[in-house]
Amino acid sequence: MAHRLNPVALREYDIRGVVGTDLDAADVEAAARSFGTMVRRDGGSRVMLGRDGRLTSPELAAAATRGLLASGCDVTDIGLAPSPMLYFSVFDTGADAGLMITASHNPPEWNGIKLILRHRPFYGADIAELGAISAAGNWESDAGRLSHAPMIDRYVARLAGDYQGGAFTIAWDCSNGAAGPVVERLIRLLPGTHHLVHSEVDGRFPNHEPDPTIEANLADLKRVVIDRGCDFGVAFDGDADRIGAVDGQGRMLGGDELLAILAEPVLKAQPGAAIIADVKASQALFDRIAALGGRPDMWKSGHSLVKARLQALDAPLAGEMGGHIIFGHRWYGVDDGILAALRLMEAVSAAGTSLTALKSAMPVMVNTPELRIPCPENRKFAVVAEVLARLRATNARINETDGARVMRDDGWWLLRASNTQAAVTARVEARDAAALARMQAELAEQLRLSGVDWG
Repeated sequence: MAHRLNPVALREYDIRGVVGTDLDAADVEAAARSFGTMVRRDGGSRVMLGRDGRLTSPELAAAATRGLLASGCDVTDIGLAPSPMLYFSVFDTGADAGLMITASHNPPEWNGIKLILRHRPFYGADIAELGAISAAGNWESDAGRLSHAPMIDRYVARLAGDYQGGAFTIAWDCSNGAAGPVVERLIRLLPGTHHLVHSEVDGRFPNHEPDPTIEANLADLKRVVIDRGCDFGVAFDGDADRIGAVDGQGRMLGGDELLAILAEPVLKAQPGAAIIADVKASQALFDRIAALGGRPDMWKSGHSLVKARLQALDAPLAGEMGGHIIFGHRWYGVDDGILAALRLMEAVSAAGTSLTALKSAMPVMVNTPELRIPCPENRKFAVVAEVLARLRATNARINETDGARVMRDDGWWLLRASNTQAAVTARVEARDAAALARMQAELAEQLRLSGVDWG
């Protein structure tokens, strides 16, 4: 086997790219053997393996199996699965690690690998080390054993057995991703009435992109919610570690709005606990956590960073704007979109009202979506540093947890370097449209001073 792994596919939180261009089966085999080497050198040997429903996933899962076995790891293949089921299998069986073949919400031509080692997220320096092992061919060599153990029945039973909510009428959009078979089984065990949308696994994603944070992708879900008189609807990305949701009127809820609802029952069970959200989240969320008696913790963007923060603080709940919701309370400290749907049902049931009413009662804020502004890779961090230096000189109120979150009396704006693209990312939130426009102009001027054209 070639001692190589295309460095283009090495990303901050996983290994991912266009199949045939950025990575192929040889890359995946090298990555898996490098990961298996890290597992062995960490004192482990048992690795759970899963794959999503993409057309290239069976071939890449076979390549990953070869690499793990060659490193001397014993592999248990759980087959087609959402990422949360792979994570669950690691915890449930006491395995040392997990490898998931998936490209999450990316288009059909993409694929990749997500990893978990010793029950902790695998990212950043871990992925850099994996790349270095692959580049050097510095692998362990032995003959591991392969077994097969579907986990879907155990996973569904755990989800359903943990449910403590009432009966609802829910629409579930599985986006033709790996969530479909799980949700089909799960709803048979839940009270209420349930409507499936795009539950057939189809790696071409023929109905819409598998990204529930883009409102256009929720059009079919909204239609079913309205036509069938549902209480609300939920949607998942391709590997179901993220959730999107709409209320009974078809209004989309952002990741921060979902966290604001999920926080209440968690804080009733664990008063004073820390609830973590990323720097892109609405100030209304942090205010709500504080009002409920919790400790709002603003943290860096990126689901692996947020997961690591949850573990560090032993927090019961964390999340980010991208729809990754992580549960420590009654769960395993991993992001699970299907579990998030059940927790949302529980929270609405405990509130004694509807998701529509909860959405309507939220503070009215005017904000932008996450904005991605092209910026050369070798300039994006420097641009943020330059903006920070100018802001400090004006004695502005700045949260520097992840880039610059600039606080004004009537809102805030955020500028940070993208973790995954040659871009800076921004978000602006204000109490009214006039304040939003003013802060957008302030942000645009700061970018212009650093040579970045926002248009």
